[in-house]
Amino acid sequence: MRRGEPRDVEETSAPALSTPPGRLAAVDALRGFALLGILVVNITYYASGYRMAGLATPWFTSLLDWEVRAVVAVLFENKFYLLFAFLFGYSFTLQVDSAQRAGASFVPRFLRRLAGLFLLGMAHAIFLFPGDILATYAMVGLALLVLRGLTPRAAMILAVALTAALAAGMLLLAGLAMAGGGDAFGAVAESAAQAEQADRALHGSAGMIISEHVHKLGRIFLLRVFVQCPTVLAACLVGLAVGNRRLLCDDPSEHLAVLRRLQWAGFTVGLAGAGVYAHATWSGGGGAYHMLGQSVNLVTSPLLAAAYAATLLRVLPAVPRLAALFAPPGRMALTNYLAQSLICSLIFTGYGLSLVETLSPLPVVSIGFLLFAAQAAYSRLWLARYRYGPVEWWLRWLTNGRRPAFVRPPRHTALPGVRRRRARST
Repeated sequence: MRRGEPRDVEETSAPALSTPPGRLAAVDALRGFALLGILVVNITYYASGYRMAGLATPWFTSLLDWEVRAVVAVLFENKFYLLFAFLFGYSFTLQVDSAQRAGASFVPRFLRRLAGLFLLGMAHAIFLFPGDILATYAMVGLALLVLRGLTPRAAMILAVALTAALAAGMLLLAGLAMAGGGDAFGAVAESAAQAEQADRALHGSAGMIISEHVHKLGRIFLLRVFVQCPTVLAACLVGLAVGNRRLLCDDPSEHLAVLRRLQWAGFTVGLAGAGVYAHATWSGGGGAYHMLGQSVNLVTSPLLAAAYAATLLRVLPAVPRLAALFAPPGRMALTNYLAQSLICSLIFTGYGLSLVETLSPLPVVSIGFLLFAAQAAYSRLWLARYRYGPVEWWLRWLTNGRRPAFVRPPRHTALPGVRRRRARST
């Protein structure tokens, strides 16, 4: 294969992880890194109905509790799902290339893939986590299908325009909230009542938990359609532009100037914006300030997410152990994402231990890191024997319309003496 020629990410084999991280190893590592960040954020929602309502649990109010919340808000919230969306758009270009090489029609393939993602996402949202992102990816994938002919420049312009329009909309809402006066207390009181109701449901039976999830899905539907979908689409369009330019096919050292600029922008403007967002989220400053923080967050979170990606791409060649840590869970990210939800549900809801609202923020976040470490180790062992994660294998079967090989063929190593005798006999 020629240098820089695109390959299907799913066809990369585990032994490649022992080599210096190249293009596909870097993409897998980025995906694994994003998976960690998503888990750190999502587990705080599993642990608290109040968090789902945008509030802090009333009985965890120590300085350490607030510091952990602030760190998660500044460094993690709204950054890693954007990185994942970027990789979704980037992988879209790889799938187009894969279909062309196989001589298959891309559109039916991709539509089957989106249907599989949507079904998984809806089941995930109803039974495990109403904050699911897979169904959103499926909807955004339809837009990518329509926009796939955009030039990289046009894709970037559209991504910036979408982000700017959303930020302007949030500013408008902030202005309306400010002009409307102070009924923020009533809104907070209502949210607190909803949080208490959610806690009772999450402590209850499976039927109560599912009913609560369905109720939340109905409440956040408009937020998904008008805010999350355009935000994810913007990140996917950036991934589409990068994939069409084959920028991640090259050695990162060939793009050091661009990576440095991303780091400077992300770790200055991006971090400053994240600080504003965190303060607006947790200070109780009212609806107008909250909307202002959301507007700032929409503009600056992509910068910080890009800085994270640029930093990892620069560090990977010098620290191959990072690829060994992040690439295996990244290669089976869909399986791990769903497994995270199942395990967190068993820990925090009535499906299992029912620990919702019983652990302070630090133990909750620590469980997230420990869970990811366990998944990273297990993913490496799994991929030594199997080609794909189980959910990836099923989705690949659905996408391509044929059953892919699952178990890796055993490696046979002949004894040196046998090899020499065979050589002499020939």
